[in-house]
Amino acid sequence: MLNVRIDKELEDKLDFISKREGVSKSKIVKEALTKHLQSLEPALSSFELGKDLFGVADGDEKLSVEYKDRLKAKLHAKHAH
Repeated sequence: MLNVRIDKELEDKLDFISKREGVSKSKIVKEALTKHLQSLEPALSSFELGKDLFGVADGDEKLSVEYKDRLKAKLHAKHAH
């Protein structure tokens, strides 16, 4: 349980909204606090959002990093005769 002190103006606004919406002041405060705390959490990167959708299924994990070296080696082997 948490007790919070708020100024009169904020309390009046909270009371007005509570009556207008037909919900308890506690529910309004819980929802507002939840939204605020979620906004403070670090946002996920594009990779983190899609990491279950892509990745290495089979094979070398460094193909995209080492492709130039692999291509040079293949070309050298092809034209080395």
